[in-house]
Amino acid sequence: MTDKISIVGAGLVGSLLGISLKQKGFNVTLFEKRKDPRKTEKYKGRSINLALSRRGILALQSVNIFDKIEPLLIPMTGRMVHDVKGRLTFQPYGKEGQCINSVSRGRLNEILIEELEKSGVNLNFDHQCETVDIENSTLGFLNGKKEKSDVIFGADGAFSIIRKHLQQSDRFNFSQHYIDHGYKELDMTPLNGDFAMEPNSLHIWPRGNFMLIALPNQDKTFTCTLFFPFEGATSFHSLMNENGILSFFERYFPDVLPLIPDVAEQYQKNLTSSLVTIKSCPWYKNRTLILGDASHAIVPFYGQGMNAGFEDVRLFTELAEKMNWEWQKILPAFSSIRKQDTDAISELALNNFIEMRCHVGKTDFLKRKELEAKLQDAYPKDWIPLYSMVTFSDLSYAEALRLGKIQQKVLDEFLYEKSENLDFEKIVDRFNTLKKAG
Repeated sequence: MTDKISIVGAGLVGSLLGISLKQKGFNVTLFEKRKDPRKTEKYKGRSINLALSRRGILALQSVNIFDKIEPLLIPMTGRMVHDVKGRLTFQPYGKEGQCINSVSRGRLNEILIEELEKSGVNLNFDHQCETVDIENSTLGFLNGKKEKSDVIFGADGAFSIIRKHLQQSDRFNFSQHYIDHGYKELDMTPLNGDFAMEPNSLHIWPRGNFMLIALPNQDKTFTCTLFFPFEGATSFHSLMNENGILSFFERYFPDVLPLIPDVAEQYQKNLTSSLVTIKSCPWYKNRTLILGDASHAIVPFYGQGMNAGFEDVRLFTELAEKMNWEWQKILPAFSSIRKQDTDAISELALNNFIEMRCHVGKTDFLKRKELEAKLQDAYPKDWIPLYSMVTFSDLSYAEALRLGKIQQKVLDEFLYEKSENLDFEKIVDRFNTLKKAG
């Protein structure tokens, strides 16, 4: 391939895209406004722990680098729910052997960049893109450099400069929505040289309008994330001084306090960040395309942001191969086909926030999950729970959402019958009838 490709953004998605396109024989140049993260003291990007699942793994396998990532992973087989009295309830994510994987964003990004370098991609750090001439496929940088390419890809995150220039073109649709909650991270250090809690679970403290979660790290720490309203009687705005912070944790997270003794100091010192959903359409103009968060940023509550971005790369490459790398056909086709799936996972992620903070500890939720597990055991080909469709399959997000809504409807019809009267075959038949009806 002789086409010259420019990618703006050396985060996770841009790096994986660069590897994929280089393997297909293209001349790939990648630009990143940050310094090389391998040479800085600490990774400075967003730091919410990432959960790598099937979609992301398939994308990494498609470029033959998953074996380098696998040693970084800590499997989490389910949720460990903590109630206000510190009692624990374990909720498996799927069937035996199914898990999601906690992974360090920074280390993952470093390995991808190392692979870019090995493959011969031209890497340019400290290059902040300032202008994009979409008509002539030319990038302009703050340092005065200009770069003309055959194709430009924007993988430069939720506040993409490439998307900003696409927004100036005719009939480009864009929306962004900040939810009322933000997040703050807290570090839980090892206890007696080991994990302070069970490491193969995602720990969650659901408290209605807010929640705390914790994911394990390879150094035996946990990264805890408080998702909390910005405003209100109990919020980031109202909780400022040490006594108030300690009283808050004593009331809502009493089992956390002994494990994070400096919680008040961390709370006051650590950054409070916002959460945004971004939608755009179309993702391309001429020979410029955006993907990943640049085109469809989502909130993190389904653990699919990175996985969706990685899947973008895999699906784009597969489509391009089928279309013989005819850019004028590939870019609009990908934008059109993939859009419905990213809208679906955006909806699912927002819905899952409500489930995680409000429902996971409730009797009705547990009863529904128990019934779903029994249905899956009895009819494994006919009944796959929504979470499993999203997390443990590569079924399109849009189809998973559609089927999940039908499952919800069917369960609502049968859930409150006495357990001895439940007819699993009847439930599955009802689901299949509605599924075929569309």
